Amino acid sequence: MRFSSLVWALVLGLFVLFMLGPLVLVVLFSFNSSALVSLPLTGFTLDWYRRLAGTPEFWGALQNSLAIAVPVAVLSTVTGTLAAMALSQWRSRLGMPLLTALSVPVMIPPLVVAIGLVVLLVRWLQMPLGLPAVIGGHVLLTQPFVALIIAARMATFDHTCLEAARDLGASPWQAFRKVTLPQISAAIVGAALIAFALSLDEFIVTVFTIGSGNTLSTFVWGKMRTALDPSINAIATVILVITIGCAALALRMTRYRG
Repeated sequence: MRFSSLVWALVLGLFVLFMLGPLVLVVLFSFNSSALVSLPLTGFTLDWYRRLAGTPEFWGALQNSLAIAVPVAVLSTVTGTLAAMALSQWRSRLGMPLLTALSVPVMIPPLVVAIGLVVLLVRWLQMPLGLPAVIGGHVLLTQPFVALIIAARMATFDHTCLEAARDLGASPWQAFRKVTLPQISAAIVGAALIAFALSLDEFIVTVFTIGSGNTLSTFVWGKMRTALDPSINAIATVILVITIGCAALALRMTRYRG
């Protein structure tokens, strides 16, 4: 029994090392004084972050990323919440199949989604590529996550409270604002943070639909194609901190405590 436990602990340790090792190295090398990405580390420095802060292209990419991620979080949260609430009130067998159909974009390869978006926007709708096209593509990918999170919360929602509010004379909007929204607000904020983090990291759909300009993900890809600049590690660390911070806060807020 002790030998099998040691084997499983070793397997788990190797798995964790394989998954988290590259991320740890990226963060470490972002503070390494040497321009060579190799061990051992030669010293601690913040020069790569200072160089990054002095790069106008980085600030332009960051501005584009925020200009995409914030509307995506808002649109995905509003539409995903409305969809989840509507499906949760359906007492028929269509609720779960429709929720599954809504999740199809995240089940197929992002490359296929990106090609389909380009064909739809450029060939059919004659819409120019740019930030609006990127926002539409990101909403397509992030909305299912919002809908699933809100649907999971609505599965334990006590609809009798809502019915009691309506019986006491509350309008549908008043019942939603005073009964439903306070109980699911934490899940809504958490879902919005998840949508924001997913939009910030998305690369394939972005590179197909952005046309000209850069986001953080495409900016990193462009720098890696020209030279292995150590400031890439600094960019990756910034993205990693924002993403993990949003995800951790979202997981904490979506943990319903009844």
